[in-house]
Amino acid sequence: MASEPSTRPAPPDPWGVVLALAVVGAWAGHLAWLLAGPALPWASPLPWLHVLLQMWLSTGLFITGHDAMHGTVSLNRRVNAAVGMLACFLFAGLSYRRLVVNHRAHHVDPTGEHDPDFAARGQAFWPWFGAFMVRYTTWLQIAVMALKFNVLLWLGVPQARILVFWVLPSVLATVQLFYFGTYLPHRRPETEGMAPHHARSLPRNHLWALLSCFFFGYHWEHHQSPGTPWWRLWRVKDARR
Repeated sequence: MASEPSTRPAPPDPWGVVLALAVVGAWAGHLAWLLAGPALPWASPLPWLHVLLQMWLSTGLFITGHDAMHGTVSLNRRVNAAVGMLACFLFAGLSYRRLVVNHRAHHVDPTGEHDPDFAARGQAFWPWFGAFMVRYTTWLQIAVMALKFNVLLWLGVPQARILVFWVLPSVLATVQLFYFGTYLPHRRPETEGMAPHHARSLPRNHLWALLSCFFFGYHWEHHQSPGTPWWRLWRVKDARR
């Protein structure tokens, strides 16, 4: 098993709640505008740029929930849990409590036999992604997402807009999170630089780290200091140099 992380960050400060609510608000506001705003010309690149932006904001939504799992949103446990539950529910109707249990298991034994995120039998991207999705998808989640879809239809949102601006960005964000947060960091063969957390990290490029996955690609650093929020991981990366 991996050793306990040695780096201890400062306690959460007010920026944790502010940034969390900013990400949730940006995701919700942009989605509402896409679903109810003016029509966009499908033949132009504009709507697809908005899809990419919504994908990035959806990724940030889950990262916000992930930070809450580590208690870095707020020192107030109820506020921290409330933000985490809201972010995970909005992202894809996910159970925050179930995610917390599985994510703790991942950090205790990354890539080990007790790691729920690791595919020990095969390292190919799509089979691993498929097994990952099967493990985390529940019938209750499917029912919640179907209810959300039908509520949007009932509100008069065209089905095409729902599929392009809500469903598609969520699916793409899921692939993005898996690629930068599970597959790329933990795939084998392992190298010496992955010790002791069995995790590799993106090369130092803070802009790309932010745009690609809210610094989640600095994954060795995350395992070294899991109590550091996404918006401070670049500091851990710099300190490692």
